[in-house]
Amino acid sequence: MGERPQAVRGFDPGVPSIARMYDYYLGGKDNYEADRRRAEEAMEADPTLLTTINGNRAFLGRAVRYMASQGIDQFLDIGTGLPTQQNVHQIAQAVNPGARVVYVDYDKQVVAHGRALLAGSDTTRMIHADVREPRDILEHPEIKLLDFDRPVGLLLVAVLHFISDEDDPPGIMAKLRAALAPGSHLALTHASADGIPDVVARVVEVYRQTSAPGTPRTHAQVTGLFGDFELAEPGLVWAPLWRPEHPVSAEEAKRTWFYGGIGRKN
Repeated sequence: MGERPQAVRGFDPGVPSIARMYDYYLGGKDNYEADRRRAEEAMEADPTLLTTINGNRAFLGRAVRYMASQGIDQFLDIGTGLPTQQNVHQIAQAVNPGARVVYVDYDKQVVAHGRALLAGSDTTRMIHADVREPRDILEHPEIKLLDFDRPVGLLLVAVLHFISDEDDPPGIMAKLRAALAPGSHLALTHASADGIPDVVARVVEVYRQTSAPGTPRTHAQVTGLFGDFELAEPGLVWAPLWRPEHPVSAEEAKRTWFYGGIGRKN
């Protein structure tokens, strides 16, 4: 197993955190000067980066609503990031008030914020764990809020490109998929350089100076993360093209450089 990012070992506001940078992109206030400076550099590298970030967030909403429409009433959101508007439990419970959600993040600041917001809830939990150690997630005491004998909606939105090849993303996903009951759904988005490689390379260079450098992957590599799950139409596509609520051109979607899709376990 590779060296853990500095943000996991201890809180340091001088080390740009991907969670706090994401919070800054979304207009949040839970970020520091180092985060804002690095986020601004990333936006200089890709002037349309905010469109990409917001496109990921929009995909998350569509994914949860789709899963809920398929009867999913329990969700596991790994790499949730700092709380913002329209989180998974809010979207799911708008469809089914009894929906249950477990959030997972490796960043202690994220977990502290999440637990404060969710205090007293009978239907939501926030646990501290790392996706690189799926057993720690699946064996965590608070994961028992979910019944893994029934279908679960597993969400990994804008997460897996922060996992290096050394840490074996396909192996991680195989363990998570194996824990799910038939009828479960898997939704993910993942950065790729397939569309605009020069822009993505510039953004990746900026992220090398953060708590979690990124590893873009190809369409074939991202498809492989679904294993034998059956992809829902339209398959793995640029995230804005996955069942959009408004018309999106293929060229515009490619500019967001994130693939998105949902698979079902048969």
